[in-house]
Amino acid sequence: MRPRAARFVVSAARPEDFPPAAHPEVAFAGRSNVGKSSLINALAGHDGLARTSRTPGRTRLVNWFRVDATAAVTLDFVDLPGYGYAAVDHDTRTGWRPLIEALLGERDALRAVALLIDIRRGVENEELDFVPWLLARGLTVIPVLTKADKLGKAQRQPIAMKIKRELGIGTTPILFSTEAGLGIDELWRAILKTIAAPRPPRLAQDA
Repeated sequence: MRPRAARFVVSAARPEDFPPAAHPEVAFAGRSNVGKSSLINALAGHDGLARTSRTPGRTRLVNWFRVDATAAVTLDFVDLPGYGYAAVDHDTRTGWRPLIEALLGERDALRAVALLIDIRRGVENEELDFVPWLLARGLTVIPVLTKADKLGKAQRQPIAMKIKRELGIGTTPILFSTEAGLGIDELWRAILKTIAAPRPPRLAQDA
């Protein structure tokens, strides 16, 4: 699938900078070297939409991109700062927390989070903590295993099933590779299915 158009909307350093919620939103989250910007560019069909860098942790703001997926469907991609060993100081990472929690916990337009995991690294503590937190807020989690081309075909599916069990969700992770063009259509189908369905109710906010 190739979207009709895609464009940058705004960057936000604080919740007051968030744009008006005009369309359904899907956020993209993952460790700081997981290939998030390249994935967003591949989905949008626009190589220069999200900035890529060889330096982990370059994305330090929340960035919105508007994507005209079809003639009838427009949605916003929300690019979150990378977590994990991002090359920023502790105070900067701590400062991100209220920003991210305001977006993921309070923004009604947000429908899903595509959780990106490097297939070679597997699930780590951040993901194990993050998934229940997202589900408690009525967000659909779409697990995506990036850099799938780095492993042989026979290795990929067993790892995907292992990660599915570890995350404790019913959705099988999508195998994705920007280099090989793998998983783009499958991820688009998951996104469009999610934004077309009613959003599940939020649970207690301290979950």
